[in-house]
This record gives sequence, structure tokens and C-alpha cells, in this order.
Amino acid sequence: MDLSKRIESFVKLGEFLINFSLGDMNDKHSKALNEIILNDNIFNPWFTKENILHSIKAIGESLKLGKVECWVNKYPSASNNPKSKKVGVITAGNIPLVGFSDFISVLISGHIFKGKLSSKDNRLLKFISDYLIDLNSEFKNYIIFTEDKLEDFDAVIATGSNNTARYFEYYFGKYPHIIRKNRSSAAVLTGDETSADIKKLGVDIFSYFGLGCRNVSKLFIPKDYCFDNFFENIESFKNVYMHNKYANNYDYNKSVYLMNQIQHFDNGFLILKEDENFSSPIGVVFFQYYNNIQKVNELLNLNSELIQCVVSRSELIKNSLYFGKAQEPELWDYADNIDTMKFLLEL
Repeated sequence: MDLSKRIESFVKLGEFLINFSLGDMNDKHSKALNEIILNDNIFNPWFTKENILHSIKAIGESLKLGKVECWVNKYPSASNNPKSKKVGVITAGNIPLVGFSDFISVLISGHIFKGKLSSKDNRLLKFISDYLIDLNSEFKNYIIFTEDKLEDFDAVIATGSNNTARYFEYYFGKYPHIIRKNRSSAAVLTGDETSADIKKLGVDIFSYFGLGCRNVSKLFIPKDYCFDNFFENIESFKNVYMHNKYANNYDYNKSVYLMNQIQHFDNGFLILKEDENFSSPIGVVFFQYYNNIQKVNELLNLNSELIQCVVSRSELIKNSLYFGKAQEPELWDYADNIDTMKFLLEL
């Protein structure tokens, strides 16, 4: 399939997703997608309508023509139409459509996507596949889904936990592969953040209930930082406690800290605990004091294999994103900073 046709189809997909997220659609595709959204929490209680729409809108925004062309133009060889190879893709199921980046990368690079989807998120990507096939029937030859053991492939992209990654390394190590492990994200505060900054940071913390690797689970704060402004401006996210699974996790962690007399801050729906680790439990965000922001840069660099992204308003923090942008990745914001397109085009 010609590259321009692939790009055109994904741009049209993006337009559909944006319009759907705005509630402007009433055709057969929007009705089918709406049915999936209304029922998906039966299969995965974390997949609320709000969180699915957040993912759909973010993907739609990333598929605007200028952005797709900017992304593809970074790879001159993408237009060469090499012989298609089967790329097995094992997706995670922690947030809605978490496997979309691999999906579009495989198809835009001209290869065949052979997906083994997590049972926690195996309906939304199949809908997108059907939508693309309706736009261009040639996609039917490039998209395969399997519920069986992943076999008959030329390369593999697999995402999972640190434990499953060891299995992936053993099973797929002899093939060209990208294997991803657990990561989390951090925020670096200076104490000069505005109320708007903190509210946007709240989006980075609470979207998808904090389950994504791009969700902020660790704060770096200056010594003597006052949490009043922070707690005041995340108050609008208190409804997360209305979700049963989130509340259960929050209550459990609160009980553990109280029983063990572990010092922490608590506002009734989020716990802040001083801890040097990066990955915190659900309902908890770790924090760490600093005296020198350059030392924070050094620490982030030292732990780069544990970190997915960093948000901050400080220009001194290298490669940081603006507050509120952690869960709105562009097509070139690859997981684990591994250039997926480069990998695929070199197969």
C-alpha cells in the first residue's frame, strides 16, 4: 500500500476520533464505538468513559496531518515500500489504547501488524482496525489479531511488567525485538508553580487513575516546600475516590502507613509519602526533597531506565514536558525512548 494512502487513512481516523470525543458524530462507526465505551468497564473496571475519551482525544490530536507528516518525514526510507514483514506485538492493558503507538508504527512502516492484545484492552484497537479497513480495504492484508500463542512472525514488540519481560527475553530473544518493562514518570517542582500549573499536574497524576507509565508518581520538591497550594489545586480531582477500585487501593495503603506509623500527608483521596523510589502504589505519590536542581537532573539521568517522562516548568530540567502533557504523547514520543519506527524500517 502506498505510504500516502496510509497517512491519509490515519489522518481521517484522527478526525473521526476528535469529532467523536466532542460528541459531534452519529454514524454507524460512532454508534459502535459508543457501545464499546459504555460496556468496556465490564471487562476492565478501570476503563471509565472519561478515561477512554481522554485517550481517544489525545490520539486524535496526534493524528493531525501536519503532525503525521512531521513524524514520517523524519524517516526518508519510510516511502521505499520494503517487503512487508510480520511484526508480532504484545500489548499491555493498563490504559485504553496503550498499544496504538506500536499499531500505527508497524502499519506506517509498511509491515504487517500481528497483535496479541491484553484481555483488559482488546476491543478498542479492533474497532480502530475495522474503521481503517472501511476506509481502505487494503489494510485487511496488514492487520492480524490472535488470541493464541504468538507464532509466525519476523520481529516482536512486547510490553509488560519486569517479570513478564524476563519471559519475553527468553522466548523472543533470537528475533529482532523491542521489549519494554515497568516505568513511571516524575515531576520537578520549584515552588513557583501557579494554581493553573498544579491543576494541570493533577491531570498528569490522576488521568487513568495513575495506571499509565506516563502518569506522574514521583515529585521532586525544594526543601521547605509548602504543600498547601498543591492540595488546594488538586481538590477538583477528588471524585477519583468515588471509583471503587481506586478507593480500595487508597484505603489499603493509608491503613498500612497508619498501622506502621509511617509519616505521610493525606487529603482524603491522595497520599504523599517521602520515598526515594519512583514507582508508587495506586492512590500514593512519592516525593523527594532537593537543595540543588542540577542534582535532580543528575539523579533523573542516573535513573533514566526507570523513567518514562518528566514534567516541569523549569527550563533547567532537561527534556521535560509542560504540566498536563504527560498523557498526551506525540507520535515521536516513543515508549522507553526507543525509536520504534527506526527499528521497524531497519528490519
